[in-house]
Amino acid sequence: MIMTVDELKEYVDTGAVKDKVLEAKLQALELLIRKYTNNNFQDRNRRFIAPVDVATGFQYASDLFKAGDTVQVSESHYNDGLYTIKAVDMDNGHIEVNEELVSEPVAMVTKIVYPMDIKLGVANMLSWDLNNRDKVGVQSETISRHSVTYFNMDGDNSLMGYPKSLLGFLKPYMKARF
Repeated sequence: MIMTVDELKEYVDTGAVKDKVLEAKLQALELLIRKYTNNNFQDRNRRFIAPVDVATGFQYASDLFKAGDTVQVSESHYNDGLYTIKAVDMDNGHIEVNEELVSEPVAMVTKIVYPMDIKLGVANMLSWDLNNRDKVGVQSETISRHSVTYFNMDGDNSLMGYPKSLLGFLKPYMKARF
């Protein structure tokens, strides 16, 4: 995950929004950003190939991985995708993850690292989402002598449901698609 819900709450006032909802929004934004930039944010220096066990997880343990890290599984028959590390058991030599796994003889696991500007950009996107999402579609509002004009969210000003001005932080991380 790009950041934990607790880390998000350090940057954004989330009000009464439940943690499960924030976690789902963070996961959705992570997938959205990875797809839009065509960048997996992999740290290829922190990669291993190991067997996968449904009960204990990845049969590998290292100080390079810790609880809360995001890893991407690839070159696997059943487990390709993103996983969050629940625990690293150095004594028994395995890594447990929060999501379900399927046992298989080999899979490649790579640590995912997001730079701080990506984290702050996601915090800004979620702040906009929490404060302004309900105003989308309303361009102006007048009550008696008070008039308010909202941001116009037509095709030229928005991208992926967010104002283009919020997504400028992604430009340096864009990778070419082939």
